[in-house]
Amino acid sequence: MSILEWGLQIVLLALLGAAIPFALRLERALREIRRDRGAMETSAQGLNEAARMAEAAMVRLRASAELAGRQVAERTAQAEPLRDDLRYLIERAESLADRLEGLVRAGRPMATDTPRASESGPALQSQAERDLLRAISLGAARAGR
Repeated sequence: MSILEWGLQIVLLALLGAAIPFALRLERALREIRRDRGAMETSAQGLNEAARMAEAAMVRLRASAELAGRQVAERTAQAEPLRDDLRYLIERAESLADRLEGLVRAGRPMATDTPRASESGPALQSQAERDLLRAISLGAARAGR
């Protein structure tokens, strides 16, 4: 072996000696990456499980929302005839109240002319008042049923 070969081998040995610390650092970094990879895989599995649970919860939520919507629609359908009946009753009650008010107003001037108003206290003054009391007592009797 010549000096040139010995010189090249010494340079090669020096370069290899300088490369060893870099190789050790690279090996440590790869070990950390492998360790982190396991943690990342565990995290990914946990994320997948959470996503599956969220999907199942959304399906259940959607089903319960549809059920609630159907129940509301059914109750609304049941309530519409009652609403129509109540409107009819309110219209009739308003017309009857208007008629009754007219009768009471028509009967008031006659009631002030009679002497009974001062005799027995709150006696009936007119036919309209008697009709009103009769309607009220009938309404109370029907409501008591």
